[in-house]
Amino acid sequence: MFTSAMGLSMSAADRADLEHLVRATSTSAGIVRRARCVLLLADGASYATICTALAVTDRFIARWKQRYVAGGVLALADAHRAGRQDHRLSAAVEARILHLTQHGAPPAPLTHWTSSRLAERVGVSPSTVQRVWQRAGLKPHRMARYVASPDPAFEAKAADVIGLYLDPPEHAVVLCVDEKSGIQALDRLDPVLPLSPGRAERHGFEYYRHGTLSLYAALEVETGRVKGRPTARHASADFLAFMDEVVAGYPRGQVLHVILDNFAAHKTKAVAAWQAAHPTVHFHFTPTYSSWLNQVELWFAKIERDLIARGIFTSVRDLKKKLLQYIKLHNATAQPFTWTYANPKHRVRAIRNSEAVH
Repeated sequence: MFTSAMGLSMSAADRADLEHLVRATSTSAGIVRRARCVLLLADGASYATICTALAVTDRFIARWKQRYVAGGVLALADAHRAGRQDHRLSAAVEARILHLTQHGAPPAPLTHWTSSRLAERVGVSPSTVQRVWQRAGLKPHRMARYVASPDPAFEAKAADVIGLYLDPPEHAVVLCVDEKSGIQALDRLDPVLPLSPGRAERHGFEYYRHGTLSLYAALEVETGRVKGRPTARHASADFLAFMDEVVAGYPRGQVLHVILDNFAAHKTKAVAAWQAAHPTVHFHFTPTYSSWLNQVELWFAKIERDLIARGIFTSVRDLKKKLLQYIKLHNATAQPFTWTYANPKHRVRAIRNSEAVH
């Protein structure tokens, strides 16, 4: 055992270990600096000399001298960081993270957990919380809205529509009909800047409104083909005029099963009279607030992405022309939607305030 003028005792074995650390090419630069600091202290070097040689501070020297005295050579290693403890994360801590994420309230008046907030509460690193969330498929930063159907006949109506998709009547045609209203003919005042590497296509914020159109569409479930009619309005008379066009596209006497939503224009006296005059056309209404059961909504989302959202329309007439062009293009390669409903028994049910009290 050797004791230097700086009061640091070091055994021959420790010196050999420290010198090996300094020479080894696999040792990190931080540990090499600490080992050299301790060796210089053992050789009697002053703090000023060590600070100049290693470009460190007095505080650095004092800290690692104390660490070595307390724990020997092993104390010079990097301390385990919180973020490296994932593989040692206990089931109890992971369960607490999941419970707080789903059922615990963050500090008032905050509305949701972030990884840093929850990490501070539990006593782990934010990256640990993120990995637990990823394994559990939780995304607290995201929010989706829904509308619970209050229709007391929801199950019966939904089963009727789903049955038409899964087992349509023989020799009958199933159509999904609806209207997309308020399509704006927007003309950009500034030129569109094309996309380039690292930069998205850019549209100016300023635009000019030329007017609006509604688009009636009938999607044939079996083929995916669409019959469309742009109109200035979407009243009952417009709906019936469109249905006349749809019926005219099929042989006389063809049985048609038409899936519709509960829009008032679909349930007027004029519509009832039209149905009486067309006994081979059967209307099937989706439950209230359940337009997602109507496949034509999928097609409306498609035309919104492909044409409407980024389209430039110089007039209402131009908008009408491009809507019809899109329908023609779609029908050239139309395919039926692969529509599935995994659990017909599942239903989002709203809890009323009166129920929550109990």
